[in-house]
Amino acid sequence: MSGDDPIDFTLPVHGTAAGVAYIALPPTAVDAVASGPPHLIVAWPGFDPPRTAGALAAAVPMTGVPAWRVFLDLGQAPGGLGSGAILETETIDAYCDAMERAVDRLPDTVAHLRHDLGVPDGPLGLAGFSAGASAALLAVARGPMPIATAALIAPVIAPSRAARAVETRAARDRAWTDTARARADRLDLSALTDDIAARDTALLLIAGAKDRVVPPGEVTALCDSLRKAGAPAAESVTLRMGHALTPEPGTEPTPPITEAVRVDSVLTDWFRDRLASPPSEDVPPFQFNLPDPPAPAPAPTQNPAPLHPDETLPRATAAHPH
Repeated sequence: MSGDDPIDFTLPVHGTAAGVAYIALPPTAVDAVASGPPHLIVAWPGFDPPRTAGALAAAVPMTGVPAWRVFLDLGQAPGGLGSGAILETETIDAYCDAMERAVDRLPDTVAHLRHDLGVPDGPLGLAGFSAGASAALLAVARGPMPIATAALIAPVIAPSRAARAVETRAARDRAWTDTARARADRLDLSALTDDIAARDTALLLIAGAKDRVVPPGEVTALCDSLRKAGAPAAESVTLRMGHALTPEPGTEPTPPITEAVRVDSVLTDWFRDRLASPPSEDVPPFQFNLPDPPAPAPAPTQNPAPLHPDETLPRATAAHPH
């Protein structure tokens, strides 16, 4: 789409930025406003459900965050990272290609998004699920542009460890080429903690207590390593969930499941704390305008006559202040 096209600020915006398809949700939060210029949050799905921008936007829309939330497609692989497909070179190559491409394109993608959506330069937030969370952390580590906040849902910290777990369950070895092994090792985020910690980025890492692709201990260990390396603001939370946030196949928007609702609530609260402020104090609160009490009547000299059935007492009225 073009930045000259009119935008309906109540509906999702579909477009392409720097060759990447996106779905953008406008800032429609009703109980908070952006602190400063409108903010932009870019989020990627994973190789496991949700696998597309549309599926991730339906699962974790973060409706209460007063910012543009833009969901980008990441790429497809022959299978999920928890399946036997990860033992094949084709899958790990697709994973590595997606990571590198997402980070390399990020500056151009964001520039196009700001133009298309009319969002001025300002703080950038990142979010992602699984492989998409790994791409977000890799972007923080490599620093192609300043990133103020990043929320990572079950990030694949080390693809080699994810493959090793599948090897154990499947009782067979991976068939990676030497080149594929070397590429995967370069994307081990636990080896990039110093680079990540050196950025002035607030980080939230979300783990699943029943996650077999990225065990929760790996996520909390990475958060501990980031703190020890001097990360200015890194925190983690473990939720009662597995790895996937939607049912298979995870390519189409579907009503959010319980796990997605939990994650969406955590992301919304976290981003609101960092990107939002309460409504302006210049807007007066709703208040009741009660009539002035009548002047005291003289003491009766005899019992007053009872009210006629058709008579009623005056009632207080409520109205907005003028």
